[in-house]
Amino acid sequence: MWLLCTVASAIFLGMYEVFKKLALRGNAVLPVLFLTPVCCTLFFLPCLLLSRLSPGTMQDTVFYVGVLSGTDHLYVLLKSAIVLTSWCLAYYAMRNLPITIASPVKSTQPMFVLIGAFIVFGERMNAWQWAGALVALCCLFFYSRVGEKEGISFKHNKWLWCLIAAVLTGAVSGLYDKYMMRHFDRMAVQIWYTLYQIGLMLPIMVAYFRHEHKLEAAAAAAGTPVSAPRHSLGIPGGFQMRWSIIGLSLFLCVSDFLYFYALSIPDSLISVVSPIRRSGVIVPFIVGAIFLKEKNVKQKALLLAGVLIGILCLYFGSK
Repeated sequence: MWLLCTVASAIFLGMYEVFKKLALRGNAVLPVLFLTPVCCTLFFLPCLLLSRLSPGTMQDTVFYVGVLSGTDHLYVLLKSAIVLTSWCLAYYAMRNLPITIASPVKSTQPMFVLIGAFIVFGERMNAWQWAGALVALCCLFFYSRVGEKEGISFKHNKWLWCLIAAVLTGAVSGLYDKYMMRHFDRMAVQIWYTLYQIGLMLPIMVAYFRHEHKLEAAAAAAGTPVSAPRHSLGIPGGFQMRWSIIGLSLFLCVSDFLYFYALSIPDSLISVVSPIRRSGVIVPFIVGAIFLKEKNVKQKALLLAGVLIGILCLYFGSK
């Protein structure tokens, strides 16, 4: 059951990556990042309200939201901070990189989860797992060569470094999930960590809108039309609300719901769940190649196949 949930989660995660790219193309990052947990919270808010107002109705369903203690909320708050950091880095990277490079690089996250489990939890890597990690690293190296053909240097491109930092913080989140799903109610974690993300983002958004207001005032004083292109905290252009923002939030909610449900099943393994979930990279890669008409698709496809082989090695090694 947990394996089936993980595969479904991978597909929805792939759709989330596609809609994230569509939402961020030529758009300001911070408002999109802020609206993601807002939409996710709205999707799950009925579950929280019904669990509190009519617990008998929800008690025996998979949507029941358990109660957390004050200390438990601190653990969830830490989860929110880790995820928000990873998202912020990933959103900036996704906005400025081709999806056929960004998504495969992000899919190497299970390798770092495995290394983290090796270091933090004392797990031991077998020959299959070492092979998977080495294959993934080799593919990352060759991706750097393909990226150079498109003017993207793995040494000097700040967005690639943002993406790598997002992968590392995402791996930390994955390891933390292993702990949380064994000690806390999964629906409570999913709902409250999105709520806390809104709280963490509010001061940032206040600063963002103040900055925008100052730019508009300066433009008006200089006689420049407000609609003229301008910078929003270093990001060209302003913000445009799109349906893809709601789409990415919906797919993220479903993917995370299935992911947390899989991890909450007693015999599930994070070292198996994580690589399978990241195999959803196939979805954004196909969309980027066919619909977004990105470059060097054949070479990237070969390297993506290498990444997937690495993921399979991690999977068989974990079995």
